Parts: sequence; structure tokens; C-alpha cells
Amino acid sequence: MTYNQMQPATPAQPATPGAGADVKTFATAVLLTFGTGVLMMDGWALLDSGFGAFLGLVAGGFGIFWWKSIHGKVFPRELSTKSVVILTVINVVLVLLLLLQVS
Repeated sequence: MTYNQMQPATPAQPATPGAGADVKTFATAVLLTFGTGVLMMDGWALLDSGFGAFLGLVAGGFGIFWWKSIHGKVFPRELSTKSVVILTVINVVLVLLLLLQVS
């Protein structure tokens, strides 16, 4: 009769984020950059001067700082879909605001 020794249990490895996390991180980078640019154009259209664009750039900087304070990093590896959707909605609202100012 043979005796099989028990092997020690290996600890569970944490799940590594896949391609979905990469897509969300890329989308976040695109949306934050696009949103800052649209804020600059909104400022330019609202004040009709370069100072308005500067104020839009400052507002974009504060927005990115706020994003970092919420998520811990500007481009976190694991990001919820809800955050990306909210960022998309904010960008759509900024573009609509720009279109209303231009017309």
C-alpha cells in the first residue's frame, strides 16, 4: 500500500485585470484630455478671449485633480464602468454647452 502525502495548499492568486481594464484606462485618458480641451473652448466662447481659454485650462486642471482625489490615481488600473460613463456624460454636456454658445 502506498501513502500519498498531502501537498500544501497554494494561496489563491489575485485576479489580474484583463483587456477590459486597459480599455477603460485608455477611455479615461481620452475623455480627460478631450474634456479639458472642450473646457478651454467653452471658456474661449464664453468670454471671447484667450483669458477664457486660460480659465478653462485651470478648470480642467482642477477637474483632473478632483478625479485623482476620488480614484487615488489619474489613470487607475482598475476603474469602475460607472466612473467612465459619468465622465462620458460630463463630456457630452460640455460639448452641448459649447454648441449652445456658438449658435
